[in-house]
Amino acid sequence: MSTGPGGFRTMIGTLVLAVVSAFAMAPWATAAPQPSTGSTGGLTFVEQLDDNLWLATAHSAAMNADIPLQVIRPAGNPADAPTLYLLNGAGGGEDGANWLAQTDARTFFADKLVNVVIPMKGIGSYYTDWVADDPKIGRPMWETFLTRELPSAVDATLKTNGRNAIAGLSMSATSVLTLAGETGDLYRSVASYSGCARTSTPEGAAAVRGIVYTAAGANVDNMWGPTGSADWIRHDPYINAAKLRGRTLYLSAGSGLAGRYDTPEHQAPGAPPVANQIVVGGALEAAARQCTEQMAQRLRDLNIPATVNLPATGTHSWMYWQDQLHRSWPTIAAGLNS
Repeated sequence: MSTGPGGFRTMIGTLVLAVVSAFAMAPWATAAPQPSTGSTGGLTFVEQLDDNLWLATAHSAAMNADIPLQVIRPAGNPADAPTLYLLNGAGGGEDGANWLAQTDARTFFADKLVNVVIPMKGIGSYYTDWVADDPKIGRPMWETFLTRELPSAVDATLKTNGRNAIAGLSMSATSVLTLAGETGDLYRSVASYSGCARTSTPEGAAAVRGIVYTAAGANVDNMWGPTGSADWIRHDPYINAAKLRGRTLYLSAGSGLAGRYDTPEHQAPGAPPVANQIVVGGALEAAARQCTEQMAQRLRDLNIPATVNLPATGTHSWMYWQDQLHRSWPTIAAGLNS
């Protein structure tokens, strides 16, 4: 499924509002954090849910808030393991749509020597620093949190080896490319699943504006200022692709055509109807595919290596992102071990 620039812009304008609420923010339940049990040097552990799964918090001075985290630890909780920061979609995990609830991430990482840290906030924020207070969501400062505050807290508490990777889907698939590009070698590996790296084009800006408003009811002008301003340009991964040189990169997006997971037996409780997943999720994934193909070509033009996976089928939905998490792990691990 493909479309030209005009058709792509129309598609984004008409579908982004529906698809964000239908696919990135589906209402599955998650465990609520319990009262704090005390600080352990950087993170505050709230509750150990299983052998390798913890709930924790990290304080953000920039946002004056405690950020809940889901943390998957390697067996035996060893020191000197690297860390993968795994970001949720438009709902930030606050809505119940998150990596642990919708995928097998916990079991997948059970035998791997890596700490997986999943922030459970960030709804509609693009995981960026906002330029002004917003009446709906305050003043998000996620770039500061994810590049200055959280990694040091994680390293201090978990005694990591200081090597980090970052991955995200949909909304955060865009964010991780900017976060990695703006922070030197903080993030050695970057994986972007079903995102759009072109935030400053008319169609890209329309998608960003729609996601921010639909997910959080917020005004995107409080995020990067008026469309077309310097901050919009700075947060466009396509324009700033040269900053990704030296990172180990993985990009993916489905075609938008229905595939193996677009069937009733693969629908979780509360998920959108299959027809919606195929039609609406398919259209949005086709748009993400076009963005991903353009970003892949941009990297090739700059002679920046990247692993790119573009399946012949797949809609904008969680089971495909689970597959991509599995497929991307060897690439992510290679960067962490380099």
